[in-house]
Amino acid sequence: MGVIFSIEVNGKEIQAQRGDTILEALHQNGIKVPTLCSMKNLSPSGACRICVVEVEGKSGLVPSCSHPVEEWMKIKTHSPKVIKARKTIVELLLSNHPDDCLYCERNGSCELQDLSAEMNIRERRITCKKLKHKIDQSSPSIVRDPSKCILCGRCVRMCDEVMQVSALELVGRGSKSMVTTALGKEINFSSCIFCGQCLMVCPTGALYEKSNLDEVQNALNNPNVTVVVQLAPSISVSVSEELGFKSGKDINGVLVSALRKIGFSHVFETGFGADVVAMEVAHELNIRMQQGEKLPLLTGCCPAWIKYMEQFHPELLSLVSTIKSPQQALGAIIKECWAKEVGIPSQQLFSVAIMPCTAKKFEAQREEMTHKGISDVDAVLTTRELVQLLHLYGIDVQSLEPQISDTPFSIRSSAGKLFATSGGLSEAVTRTLHFTLTGKEIRNIKIAQFRNVVGYKKFDIEVGKQTIKVGIANGMKGAVTMLREIAAGQCDMHMIEVMACEGGCLHGGGQPFVSDDKDKKTRAKAIYEIDESEAIWAPYKNPAVAEIYAKCLGEPGKESSSSILCTRFSERNVLL
Repeated sequence: MGVIFSIEVNGKEIQAQRGDTILEALHQNGIKVPTLCSMKNLSPSGACRICVVEVEGKSGLVPSCSHPVEEWMKIKTHSPKVIKARKTIVELLLSNHPDDCLYCERNGSCELQDLSAEMNIRERRITCKKLKHKIDQSSPSIVRDPSKCILCGRCVRMCDEVMQVSALELVGRGSKSMVTTALGKEINFSSCIFCGQCLMVCPTGALYEKSNLDEVQNALNNPNVTVVVQLAPSISVSVSEELGFKSGKDINGVLVSALRKIGFSHVFETGFGADVVAMEVAHELNIRMQQGEKLPLLTGCCPAWIKYMEQFHPELLSLVSTIKSPQQALGAIIKECWAKEVGIPSQQLFSVAIMPCTAKKFEAQREEMTHKGISDVDAVLTTRELVQLLHLYGIDVQSLEPQISDTPFSIRSSAGKLFATSGGLSEAVTRTLHFTLTGKEIRNIKIAQFRNVVGYKKFDIEVGKQTIKVGIANGMKGAVTMLREIAAGQCDMHMIEVMACEGGCLHGGGQPFVSDDKDKKTRAKAIYEIDESEAIWAPYKNPAVAEIYAKCLGEPGKESSSSILCTRFSERNVLL
């Protein structure tokens, strides 16, 4: 910890720490200063200048996000000079910004809109020629509207510094500056992995997910189509605050009831698909360990991570698990097993997945995720789109009684729920592998070291007489560290779990917008509490999983299950 000293702010003395910026010192003392470009845990850029403050002895206003705090400082955060400067900056941003707030995706959750209200801007004093840009809808996951970009640079820094992809860059000078992709091509031709983290940090509607709501509504209104839906493990604890419930509350039963009211004929648990995936990955890992080949096994449940590998490290694709993600696994089981059992032709079945991830939209339309021209999953909605759908149909979730999802995919183990977190897949697979190798249940089901991993960590897990080496890469920074280790021939891991988004699916690019880290921690806590309270804590203990293997899949790793649950990945050439 740095040296603590006192500074004067708005006539009062507060404590500051050497090495912090002025903005950090102010926020730590509960003094709010607005900013559009600043991002926690990343180096300051000072791009927007909204955070300027008045420092005694300085001739001009100082950007608080990039200026270090010093002992002699006397600061004014809301003097007339400061407020006038901030208001002028916001007015300049609005001068060439589209006037379509009512139709904007971020209406009501736009930081520029909030700042305008905060600054009491009620008229246009500055006029400027509107910049016209073509909306980029080439991606199945993300839409870019450059006309709404305010050049804060947050998306560029997120993509570069956090996600390690660098699909976006700031080009041009002055009024011709803009955020774009390589060579100014459409985003679908770029190295974008569609994780959606740029959406989460964009303060306006310059970036948003491509909506599939119309497609889902058309299917719901078609009397000749049976529409089913699967609900991802993270959704029930991440959407609660958006619907008026306590943050982190598990409202899975309420969501099931709401989706039935909307018109979905069957509501299934993606956690069931996670259980099946854990069974298959455990088998695949066991075989590779016996053969001593294609190690470490790299998990393949995160579609953003898979696209990253296809683009940047195709030479290592043989290490990636061939098992589909829980979304696609359950989608395939629904189409190949359940539809035949209930007598519904696949052509008349429309399968929807509600996911916390924008990359899942990309995954669902991959050619590898089809069988005889029929997709495993027909449409994907993000958590935010789920909220829109509930509002669109006028569903009062507060008045609904919780209901149980539909058989045969209504039961999932708590390990299947853990897939929502980084490290959760590893826990589920380890619990399963322990039983496979020893015939005994693991003594301590909670593997604490797999939880709350930062970056890339490695663990030795004793399973009977064997030591299983498990690695967890939480976020792309950790994944890049891991890949360097593999390239250098210094990796002796048996399995490595990778989640592109830090924290896993709970913090995916399709989740509700939150600015408070407390809300994110509450989501993870809720998932872990579910794991501790439920009786079925391992995939192999799930009777519904045993039933689907007996009726349709056969055994893990066998041809009958592999034909439904396995896929392939190949090199993907993009503009870098």
